[in-house]
Amino acid sequence: MRAIMVMFDSLNKHMLPNYGCDWTHAPNFKRLEEKTVVFDQCYAGSLPCMPARRELHTGRYNFLHRSWGPIEPFDNSMPELLKKNGVYTHLVTDHQHYWEDGGATYHPRYSSFEMIRGQEGDPWKGHVRNPEFPETETSESLASSNMYRQDVINRSYFQSEENHPQAVTFSLGMDFIEKNKSEDNWFLQLETFDPHEPFFAYQQYKDLYPHEYNGKHFDWPPYYFVQEREEVVEHGKYEYAALLSMCDHYLGRVLDLMDQHDMWKDTMLIVNTDHGYLLGEHGWWSKSVMPVYQEIAHIPLFVWDPRLGIKGERRQSIVQTVDLAPTLLDFFGVSLPENMDGQPLRQTIQTDRPIRETALFGYHGGHVNITDGNYVYMRAPVSSENKPLFEYTLMPTHMRELFTTGELQNIEIQEPFPFTKGCQVMKIQAGKGFINPFQFGSKLFDLTTDPKQKEEIENLEIELKFIKKIAEKMRENDAPTEQYERLGIPEDGIMTVEELMVQKIAIHKAEQLSVLEDYQCDRAAQNQIKALLNITPVNLRQQKLTEFKEFIAGSHSNEITIDVVMQYVDSALPKGEKEKAKYFVELAGRTS
Repeated sequence: MRAIMVMFDSLNKHMLPNYGCDWTHAPNFKRLEEKTVVFDQCYAGSLPCMPARRELHTGRYNFLHRSWGPIEPFDNSMPELLKKNGVYTHLVTDHQHYWEDGGATYHPRYSSFEMIRGQEGDPWKGHVRNPEFPETETSESLASSNMYRQDVINRSYFQSEENHPQAVTFSLGMDFIEKNKSEDNWFLQLETFDPHEPFFAYQQYKDLYPHEYNGKHFDWPPYYFVQEREEVVEHGKYEYAALLSMCDHYLGRVLDLMDQHDMWKDTMLIVNTDHGYLLGEHGWWSKSVMPVYQEIAHIPLFVWDPRLGIKGERRQSIVQTVDLAPTLLDFFGVSLPENMDGQPLRQTIQTDRPIRETALFGYHGGHVNITDGNYVYMRAPVSSENKPLFEYTLMPTHMRELFTTGELQNIEIQEPFPFTKGCQVMKIQAGKGFINPFQFGSKLFDLTTDPKQKEEIENLEIELKFIKKIAEKMRENDAPTEQYERLGIPEDGIMTVEELMVQKIAIHKAEQLSVLEDYQCDRAAQNQIKALLNITPVNLRQQKLTEFKEFIAGSHSNEITIDVVMQYVDSALPKGEKEKAKYFVELAGRTS
């Protein structure tokens, strides 16, 4: 038996014809639908890239204990377990996070691996002199970054499509298949960074999406709310679509190879992604800095299992990324280790048998989100400080850097969790993470009547049901006790309507800045003032607040709005502070 996983990054379900999109060109994804079982209720778990890949290896949620980071010494890695049980595992990837600090222990778990350089801001080719930058609609903070500079350099080395990292990745993956098509017991993970931003595709793919555009270069949206003109937003969607069509082309080459060598009779095929991506929906770009809407969490999944021979069918049971490791272990007859949250998909493929009632997903320190397929509930922290929150790890690395010595000054030693195989771990005060979800509050959506999540609903009974389910899933995952405290829920998940109402009143009070109690101040403006204080040194915060109060008094306004806060930033802050303050203050003004 053999297995091939074709993994894309940021593959949007809502941009695929398999899930109802009628304007993107993806004939090979349609062809894939005819050859596999399509899952309609697949959800991400831990976000973003490397937390999702830790789940892919371990079959366990990552985000309740740790943020971005490597495979831990106590982790049960699926490719390593296969390797130890006589299955040859090979990784071919252009996903540059594998060779950064926060991903450096993943690829050695395979029997062999090939890495293709040059995606995004991968520090690949060395140019001391700055390249010539195109005029761009991209935000100034991104366009002036080292990553943007490096990406411009990298692109100059793959002007021909055959040299593009995605093209090279698929070429090497297909080389592996050709060389080993007559061999047994192997697993190939063929993984491309695309269609992750920046959306660099070649003209033949852009020509599939003719449109009039008079703006500047724009194929790299910021991790921010949409500020661009509608024309720019639409162009960004077309740039993503062009890269999606390029992905579709190379997917087709894998399908051709499987057809050519009659591999469907004994080779599993999984086509998956880590998460989706926002292309202007809800007024946001990308991921990480906003609530985890369906466009991010609800992901595509296609599976062909030659043992069952079922194709051209769809499944409605809820499944997640954590189910892929046990599915592959089960396929090769390898026993599942203890403490694995995921379940093999064999019976779900065969009869649509449910393996879970709900899916849990989120970022470390963000909302803890849960869905039963009909509703989605986003549980926010009850404190504006988003504390207590800790990282539990033996591998203290962030995405592209080690933990600082300052972060490691006051570590505690945590007694073993059930899944750490008797190992104590470091308990480290967590940083601020991607967002403070307190600014958005808890949210409840009815997906059956409002699949695009345009209107929040209020229903305390449903909210209480999901609080209980969240606590249940957290207990199953051996979540640290402070996560319950951060979220304001008891460990047994049992709350009354009265207790929930009291808590909501307390949260509303916590949103208010008592020093501004003489003024009407909406929630967005409150968040902005807090953000302004957060970027001010602690010893200067009271002075900053006093200056702001004097500004308000001088404006003769009894109401503080986001416009008033921005007027203060524009008129009162020195030039060197202004741009940084605008970035964080405007971001904090978003409450949805």
